[in-house]
Amino acid sequence: PSTGAPSPSGTDKDEKPNATGPLAGKVVVVDPGHNPGNFRHTREISKLVNVGTHRKECDTTGTSTNGGYTEASFTLDVSRRLRALLEKQGATVKLVQNEDRPYGPCVDERARIGNEAKADAVVSVHADGSAVGNRGFHVILPALVKGGAADTTKIVGPSRELGTRIAGKFVQATGSAPSNYVGDGTGLDVRKDLGGLNLSTVPKVFVECGNMRDPKDAALLTDEGWRQKAAQGIADGIGSYLER
Repeated sequence: PSTGAPSPSGTDKDEKPNATGPLAGKVVVVDPGHNPGNFRHTREISKLVNVGTHRKECDTTGTSTNGGYTEASFTLDVSRRLRALLEKQGATVKLVQNEDRPYGPCVDERARIGNEAKADAVVSVHADGSAVGNRGFHVILPALVKGGAADTTKIVGPSRELGTRIAGKFVQATGSAPSNYVGDGTGLDVRKDLGGLNLSTVPKVFVECGNMRDPKDAALLTDEGWRQKAAQGIADGIGSYLER
C-alpha cells in the first residue's frame, strides 16, 4: 500500500504531501493553446460549442511562423517549462492538454477543467498571427459578460490583477515590449468573445507571447532560450499574484 511518500526519484506528481515553497497549496491550471493534432481533425474542431453568450468553434489549428513552427508546438513547449517552474515553487499544476489526446479539448471543456480544479489561477498560453510589423506580447483579460452559461462578474477583477502582474513580469524576463497593435501600449486587452474566458469561474487570462507572422518576433518565439524566459515571466507573474 502507498505510504503517501513521494517516490525516491521525485517523479510522483500526484502525491505531494510535503510540497514546500511560496506556492505550496496553490493550484494552477496551464492551458496550452490548440493542439498539434488539431489539423488532422478539422471536422471535429469546427463543430460549434456553447460559450455562454453564443456558439463558437470547438477549437482552431492556431497559427505558425513562415518557417512552419506551429503555435501548438510553441504553446506546449512554453507550458511545459511553465509547469516545471511553478512546481519548483510548490504549486500543484495541471495541463489542460499535453499532446495526450488527438485534438482539442474544445474551448468549453478547457474552461471546465480550470473550474473543476478550483484553480487559484488559469493561464492560457498562445502566440498571435497578425501582420508583419505588428510586434510584442499582450495579455487578454475577461470582459464583464453575463448571459446564458456565462457570468464573469466574480473573476473580472482578480483576472485583471493576474494579467497585469504577468504583463509586468513578462517585460522584465523577456525584454519584449508590450504589443504595438493591441492594448494601446498597456499589453492588456479585454475581450468578451472567448469561450475559455466567458465560461471560467476562476481567475483566468490568455497570454499572446508574440506575433508568429512577424520575422523579428518569430526569431524570438523559435528560440529555446527565449521560450524559457517567456515561461519565467509568466511564472513570475503568477507567483506575484498568488503571493499577494
